[in-house]
Amino acid sequence: MKRLIGSLAVIAFMAVATSAAFAAEGTVTRAQFTSAVLDREPVDEITTIDSNTGSVFFFTEFSDFEGTTASHRWIYNGEVRFELSFKIRGPRWRVYSQKTLPSEWMGDWKVEVVVEDGTVIAAHNLRHSGS
Repeated sequence: MKRLIGSLAVIAFMAVATSAAFAAEGTVTRAQFTSAVLDREPVDEITTIDSNTGSVFFFTEFSDFEGTTASHRWIYNGEVRFELSFKIRGPRWRVYSQKTLPSEWMGDWKVEVVVEDGTVIAAHNLRHSGS
């Protein structure tokens, strides 16, 4: 019985250690809202858009998350309105998602960057105003 409890404790410790090591390895080196992406790079950094803005982009650069799936989760009034998943295929990987925000969806938006286990690893806010 002691041997079984000891084995279970070792397995539990290994699972926690592996999870912590995975979380410590990868980083989000950049994450931002931008008005456009050119050659896989954001052209600016924005925090507010108005009702005349066409599309808005959310850009993320990952380091050391190769082989992982991550998502951009667009949230308005606490409700997920759009989610796009990406397979990270290299040690440095840049991705973006694009959304057109209708004028009736004015207010505060948030994009969460989420990895496959559901952990939010970055979040940024955007204000959608009337003018």
